[in-house]
Amino acid sequence: MQLDNKSAEQATRMKIEEIFMNLLKFAALKTESLPMTDFSRFLLRAEALMDRIEAILPPALPETDWSACAYRWRSRNGRGWLESVRHPHAIGLNDLQGVDAQKEGVTQNTLQFIQGKPANNVLLTGARGTGKSSLVKAVFNRFSHRSLRLIEVDKDDLAYLPDIVDLVYGRREKFILFCDDLSFETNEPGYKALKSLLDGSITGMPKNLLVYATSNRRHLMPEKMSENLEATHTEDGDVHPGETTEEKVSLSERFGLWLSFYAFSQDEYLDICAHWLTAFGHPTTSLEPDNPIRREALQWTQMRGARSGRVAWQFARDYAGRHSAAKK
Repeated sequence: MQLDNKSAEQATRMKIEEIFMNLLKFAALKTESLPMTDFSRFLLRAEALMDRIEAILPPALPETDWSACAYRWRSRNGRGWLESVRHPHAIGLNDLQGVDAQKEGVTQNTLQFIQGKPANNVLLTGARGTGKSSLVKAVFNRFSHRSLRLIEVDKDDLAYLPDIVDLVYGRREKFILFCDDLSFETNEPGYKALKSLLDGSITGMPKNLLVYATSNRRHLMPEKMSENLEATHTEDGDVHPGETTEEKVSLSERFGLWLSFYAFSQDEYLDICAHWLTAFGHPTTSLEPDNPIRREALQWTQMRGARSGRVAWQFARDYAGRHSAAKK
């Protein structure tokens, strides 16, 4: 649909240009033969016609502000542009607790990237609320002063990936294309666009662009029991996955660096609560059994049915709000 809209818009513009050129030719031929009053009337009608044509055309796309450090891809009527994000989420690496191995992996990969060394596209998968998206933003904040830029792209806009590549190709900055909470259903157009960008397009991946994606699904697509029936067995006992399974795995395999996130233990959850309580103005070194806040933190996670960094942050925010003095 997006490509159809682009084709229709291009055809409309070409038709308008043709009409306008014909009007100019007609005006040039008639200038000498028409009385002045008739020619003036003709110009007024031509001007009114152009006003009506301009009214139905979409507005011009905003120019990209390359002085910004973060962007969102926006689209309308089959066209897209980079919108500046003036105040990105200010989260630091020290705010992420219990994911030291994942922090080290993404930080090192990003450092290699901004240094011009080989680096991989990154896929972060696992339990919800464990810091996948926050880690991408924290690493970006860590290196944004070194010409690292972040472009957030919604799943529905992945069909515009070739346009984004054209915009950033050859620029001196390094760009991370960030796809958050990524998952696909069968035959979605964005699936093939991303797959082609990562490895398969004739244009190749720009040296100044990497893709960092997060997902609750390891292979980014739903896996059904019926697909196991497609597997074949050899006489030696080897198992070969069916074509459907191979197709679904093919996208996730194009990410060079896989990092998994897991639900936190109770102790890890309480440590994260203590960190955020301190960040919100309630200094807390730890939540030992004799600390009255501990019971509230555990009750909070029981109500939410999960132990995660997000739940710990929400508890600390609630507790700090209830126990802080009102600001005048």
